[in-house]
Amino acid sequence: MAGVALTPWVHELSAGDTMASEFGHRRFAEVMLPHLDDAFGLARWLTGNWTDAEDVVQDACMKALAAIDTSIIERPRAWVLTIVRNTAFTWLANNRPKAVVLTDDEQLLETAAARQTGDTAANPEESLIAAADEAALEAAIQALPHLFREVIVMRDIQGLSYREISATIGAPVGTVMSRLARARAKVIQELGSRQ
Repeated sequence: MAGVALTPWVHELSAGDTMASEFGHRRFAEVMLPHLDDAFGLARWLTGNWTDAEDVVQDACMKALAAIDTSIIERPRAWVLTIVRNTAFTWLANNRPKAVVLTDDEQLLETAAARQTGDTAANPEESLIAAADEAALEAAIQALPHLFREVIVMRDIQGLSYREISATIGAPVGTVMSRLARARAKVIQELGSRQ
């Protein structure tokens, strides 16, 4: 995982747990392990916590290993992220209160586009400001309801296509696009209120 050594459970799962056949363990290593960075990133964004994300990814890996012998996997990355997403939502339902906030303010996108500045920081002061802006952006994304947070993370941070996100969350592409627009508008609104 990005910046983190693979914990022992990953090696145990891929090495010899009895939940899957020998073929299943090889397939797990081929399908799941290359996408652990994305899995952890999505879990961290959905749970908002490094430790909780590790728990979610561990549970997701166990579910994936249990299902790998019988699964038809056409898009491995989407398959992995679907399992992580579903596991995260189950974990959140059991451990966190639910809240959904919606907005239909499309003018926020235009306002944000007008405020964008281009160049990277050239001196320490600009670097500090850029770091503060990045922290504000991360906080704004974390404040999003899960339905919106997952699509903005998958699209804008992990670079998945609309079709991959659609397959991952089990919703039509139009729904993905709508949620993404709303998520971006909410982030822009949150960032605009901080200025």
